[in-house]
Amino acid sequence: QVQLVESGGGSVQPGGSLTLSCTASGIPGITFNTTSLAWFRQAPGKEREGVAAIATIGRTYYADSVQGRFTISRDNHKNSIILLMNSLRSEDTAVYYCAAEPDPMPPAARLMVLAYKYWGQGTQVTVS
Repeated sequence: QVQLVESGGGSVQPGGSLTLSCTASGIPGITFNTTSLAWFRQAPGKEREGVAAIATIGRTYYADSVQGRFTISRDNHKNSIILLMNSLRSEDTAVYYCAAEPDPMPPAARLMVLAYKYWGQGTQVTVS
């Protein structure tokens, strides 16, 4: 059974930073190395949206709204995904979810909700 567990959410003032972590279990190590990973977020009353994604070879993808402020990385030895968030704004307030998809996907799908099979439970980020 695959499980993704996020941590690191919290409250921060505008301009501050937070680091989110997500650890995956139930995905064999060799498979995790080839698993696409991503972070999504959902604000109250809004649809879930892709924030950042990282491919198996390390190529990264970002939503325009976070480009230059957020950095996604992966640690294949620890089966984990990291999202470093700098220069946070009030509009970044949302529940953040990590997601994983072991099957191959085209680059155009990296930030699409329907492209991912496994999801964490979410962690709240509040910027105010």
